[in-house]
Amino acid sequence: MNKIGSLGPVVFVVGPEAIRTFAELSRSSAGRWANHEVLGKKPISQFIGPGLDTVSFTMRFDVRYRINPRKELSKLVELERAGKAMPLIVGGQGLGVNKWKITSLEQSWEEIDGKGNLLKATATITLEEYL
Repeated sequence: MNKIGSLGPVVFVVGPEAIRTFAELSRSSAGRWANHEVLGKKPISQFIGPGLDTVSFTMRFDVRYRINPRKELSKLVELERAGKAMPLIVGGQGLGVNKWKITSLEQSWEEIDGKGNLLKATATITLEEYL
């Protein structure tokens, strides 16, 4: 089993037993600025400090890769609803300053069998730094 990284208890792995990984990871950061109005002139900008970074990525769950999509989605919902802050690790290195919180979790149920079993799903996860 090849461990790619993790989001708290959710381990990203590729191996013969299972495939649980992410795709399309994007990270965004921005500074915080204030504009002070000046009579008869343009506003004066002041840098307040760095803002909180955000990260988003997708995870695909498929029974063909020895993953139970419904169970995996339920784990993510539990983490999101608990408001748990977790480290995000990719390639053995932490991303960001400290921990991340799930601010958005979108599920797409892509394939369901004749008995109502979820066979294939995608989760789009958005994280924000937690300091």
